[in-house]
Amino acid sequence: MPVFGIGTWRMGESNRDRNGELDAIRHALDLGYPMIDTAEMYGDGGAEEIVGEAIKSRKERPFIVSKVYPHNATRTGTIAACERSLKRMGLERIDLYLLHWRGGSRLEDTFEAFHRLKAAGKIGDFGVSNFDTDDMEDAARVDKGENGANQVLYCLSRRGPEFDLIPWMEKRAIPLMAYSPLDQGGLLGKSALKKLAVEAGCTTAQLALAWLLARPGVVAIPKSSTRERVKENLGAVDVKLTPQILAELDKAFPPPKTKQSLQML
Repeated sequence: MPVFGIGTWRMGESNRDRNGELDAIRHALDLGYPMIDTAEMYGDGGAEEIVGEAIKSRKERPFIVSKVYPHNATRTGTIAACERSLKRMGLERIDLYLLHWRGGSRLEDTFEAFHRLKAAGKIGDFGVSNFDTDDMEDAARVDKGENGANQVLYCLSRRGPEFDLIPWMEKRAIPLMAYSPLDQGGLLGKSALKKLAVEAGCTTAQLALAWLLARPGVVAIPKSSTRERVKENLGAVDVKLTPQILAELDKAFPPPKTKQSLQML
């Protein structure tokens, strides 16, 4: 799985924004973005339709991540939901398929469906999203082979997963996909981040993303609907952070000292 991609949360919700969103994804692919993250929840399938249109007719398609609604995550419902997602995107396979969050369906049933989809070649791998440490432990008891990924809210201003979730995942080589890595833009106005970005020779967005990319096993998927921000975000891949800047970031955005419940947006 690539360590960087474009997210599509809140895309596909309005026809008025569709052309701009489609252009942003196409531009991301033209620049070399290796991955797109989406879900059946985003725009009630609208985001997946935009993804499908963006990747249509391309010689090389990006790594595709999508997610199943918890209320669809039954043994048969998961398979049906996956088939709908494949149809919306015009694909034969989703590279990574995630349970969007834990709901009423039994993990045993969801994982059984995931295995059936994988055996049929409909998905390349599977994982979860918004799972805290206790949820991951439950998932491991149900399916010891579950190590595709866990997508959670994680960024400089929301470092709670570092206390126990990330160490637990690192021991098992499970990647963490960081959604809302700029805290929905909230990080961009932080004075400490602005100051350190000048020292690092990059923008505040690039610094926040580079911090994530410097952490082992972490994948960043910033969403953007403009060409300018798409290009800016990709520049984070080339930012090299010195030990001094990393230390200053720890001072400005301290890591957790106690267990924090996993946050969700």
